[in-house]
Amino acid sequence: MIEVSHLTKRYGAHTAVADLSFTVESGQIYGLLGPNGAGKSTTMNIITGCLAASEGSVRIGGFDIFEQPREAKRLIGYLPEQPPVYLDMTPMEYLLFVGRAKGVKKGELMAQVQSAMEVTQIAEMSTRLIRNLSKGYRQRVGIAQALLGQPDVIILDEPTVGLDPLQIIEIRDLIRELGKSHTVILSSHILSEVRAICHKVLIIAKGKLVACDTPEALEKLFATGATLSMTVKGGPAAIEGVLAPLGLKSFSMSDGSDGLSTVHMEALEGTADALAERIFFAFAEAGLPILRMQSAQPSLEDVFIELTSNGPVESAKPETPEPEETPEKEGDAQ
Repeated sequence: MIEVSHLTKRYGAHTAVADLSFTVESGQIYGLLGPNGAGKSTTMNIITGCLAASEGSVRIGGFDIFEQPREAKRLIGYLPEQPPVYLDMTPMEYLLFVGRAKGVKKGELMAQVQSAMEVTQIAEMSTRLIRNLSKGYRQRVGIAQALLGQPDVIILDEPTVGLDPLQIIEIRDLIRELGKSHTVILSSHILSEVRAICHKVLIIAKGKLVACDTPEALEKLFATGATLSMTVKGGPAAIEGVLAPLGLKSFSMSDGSDGLSTVHMEALEGTADALAERIFFAFAEAGLPILRMQSAQPSLEDVFIELTSNGPVESAKPETPEPEETPEKEGDAQ
């Protein structure tokens, strides 16, 4: 659906986006992650045609966003970080205005507006001034305007920023529903949110793509070995006597005053389940009760910190098509 090839954006001597390439498949929800200043919003603004590129190309549904902007933009619905709403309008007035600006046919306009309000659950607020709506409802109005024109792609820049926990859950559920009928790209600093709703994750650091894969695959990529934590009824000496012959990569423990010890261990190879089985039978034979045991693996947050600190992981980067030869475009920012 979206092909980004060797995209670069410079502001004078500063390069905000550097030779960025990736593809977005239809019917998927993609999370765009990166630290502040990584180039996420710049990338989204270029993809949506709101900003010119210094180099590279972007194709939406086969249309070049620079060479065929009208055709490409018809396929995109965009919600910037700050919803582009008019505070002195009602949601109904605003959506009708946006629909006409997008060129929605007169005979279809009201039906599309009502459908967008129903999907975003703002119909009951349709006659209230937007300035009197909560931030959560303003976000919903912003998403509703992105749905007008029936675009195939919905792009959301920080859709849950500034919302309370309940509003975040509501917007998250709305994005899941949108993902059933649209291709969705969203940026967020809430990694648990991305982990919960995105099929794939794009991680950008210093304007460059450092990883693109499913959250599960990225977490497994950084899992160096099976890791377990457990609570055992017994002292450090007895526990060490059980663990030492098992050939673990490492283990550590802390002794509690209640006769319980907390143990962390990592195996050289194998799965967490295999390690747990070995540990269970070894401690059962030694007569040391295991009161609690759980496996541990790198979280998406761990992966994010590692990648944005240390650079790209080649095996996690997607294959991208070679860009077509196109003439230089007048008006491109240099």
